[in-house]
Amino acid sequence: MAGRQRHRLLLENAEQLVLVCGRREPFLRRDGPGSLAVLRAGSLVVGLDGCIKAVGQADVIRRQFSEATFERIINCSGKCVLPGLVDAHTHPVWAGDRVHEFAMKLAGASYMEIHQAGGGIHFTVEHTRKATEEELFTSLQHRLGRMLRAGSTLVECKSGYGLNLETELKMLRVIERAKRSMDIGISSTYCGAHAVPKGKTATEATDDIINHHLPKLKELKLSGEIHVNNIDVFCEKGVFDLDSTRRILQAGKDIGLQINFHGDELHPMKSAELGAELGARAISHLEEVTDEGIVAMARAKCAAVLLPTTAYMLRLKQPQARKMLEEGVIVALGSDFNPNAYCFSMPMVMHLACVNMKLSMNEALAAATINAAYALGKSDTHGSLEVGKQGDLLIINSSRWEHLIYQFGGHEALINYVIVKGKVVYENERCETMSSY
Repeated sequence: MAGRQRHRLLLENAEQLVLVCGRREPFLRRDGPGSLAVLRAGSLVVGLDGCIKAVGQADVIRRQFSEATFERIINCSGKCVLPGLVDAHTHPVWAGDRVHEFAMKLAGASYMEIHQAGGGIHFTVEHTRKATEEELFTSLQHRLGRMLRAGSTLVECKSGYGLNLETELKMLRVIERAKRSMDIGISSTYCGAHAVPKGKTATEATDDIINHHLPKLKELKLSGEIHVNNIDVFCEKGVFDLDSTRRILQAGKDIGLQINFHGDELHPMKSAELGAELGARAISHLEEVTDEGIVAMARAKCAAVLLPTTAYMLRLKQPQARKMLEEGVIVALGSDFNPNAYCFSMPMVMHLACVNMKLSMNEALAAATINAAYALGKSDTHGSLEVGKQGDLLIINSSRWEHLIYQFGGHEALINYVIVKGKVVYENERCETMSSY
């Protein structure tokens, strides 16, 4: 018996305990997702520090731990336990929705046509600059709360709708406040190079970011006011070219930021080759990636963050997910939540990845857990249910975990509990009376 030490949570008798990884793998690629680690009749223990202390067969865990030592026990009979989902790409801080642009897209307008007409990112920038910090924080709280209820326990959050130092810092302060006050985990990204500000050339914008924005971020990090994790650039024709992108990303890397950027979305820009060369942790989109770029990313262990909602809503060609997997690229998923792709739900993202990008359900789950955590530099603490990792978990009201992907749009009734650091942060009582077939 493991003494009388107190513990926060015991989950016992799960029909399936989906560990994802069982040997501390930092990511899964090629054939790795094909054999996800799954325990039947499994139990899991989370300590008072919020970390997983034991994972194993229910009868073994029962012999090791006394019921009296747990603050809470949840009987998971007939249910599945999975790692909390990781959303590797979102833009959740903004004001002014773009529902009117959805009608324009349905009528045939392209993303860049809307952008060049003053819509798109520029429309959101105008409204975000006018919004107060409190207004932005209130809307961010609401959006992150919806992501949490849909199963995401770690989310990447970008700035990028300011395009000037004042508003970018306002957005990053809002993200920092959420990071410190909310249960959901956050990886913050500076994305001041999301578009070229009106009245500036791309070169002028690049110089401003390198000479003013990044030094200020370094200063605020040293003072403890704002801690940014990643740097992002929209490397795209008519936005930031390869040379400007290289300069900004290298300058961000020089102050300790992970490179995690938009590339090869609308045109082949050789973004993947650049990211591999610079040691990027991840590149997002990649609808137009070259074969050479895929090989370079695989060699560099640079994650591909694929965004099924964007390709779906913008009617873009799908990224070559199967080729990436076959070549050994680490494939991750993100919702790309933003005013242009309004989706909070990683279960729906996984479903779209399976149907439109031809991922298997195992590959999609790995992409939304351990590989998405790797894309954020967090796979040592997140993305799988292993001893020592943070106790972020989902309990779903089904005897097979695949229902989380299979039930398109059904996650609101399927997810029974969302748990962060062993603490129940969302409990859906409706699940107790609902069948999952």
